[in-house]
Amino acid sequence: MAGGNAVIKDLLKSDVYRLCRYINRREGKDIIPAAVISREPAAELREDQRYIDSLPPYEMLDPVLEDYIENGLGREEMIRKGHDPELVWEVVRRVDANEYKRRQAPVGIKITYRAFGRDWRLPISVHRFE
Repeated sequence: MAGGNAVIKDLLKSDVYRLCRYINRREGKDIIPAAVISREPAAELREDQRYIDSLPPYEMLDPVLEDYIENGLGREEMIRKGHDPELVWEVVRRVDANEYKRRQAPVGIKITYRAFGRDWRLPISVHRFE
């Protein structure tokens, strides 16, 4: 959350990894160390905390995020599309509940159609009964 410009702010994690591999291929060497790309994601909030303990793998998470944020699909539409219902409800809950964090973040480059910020805004405090 520190810094003046969040260059990869508008990318899903799977896009970030794909970009890293592309850069290394293009340069013909590991500009981004392989150990960085292959290591298990970590939230780095407390000792021994593992990303996988609280969120599914990016291969499962990113399509739900993309459908919710980029494609503007609602919960029921995502479930009909084949996403796991529990995952859909949890992802939407977390995205909505963490809007305040995005307001605190530095500006970033708009890459996708509905970037967080001007194109995607939720009230900072909202109470939903669902």
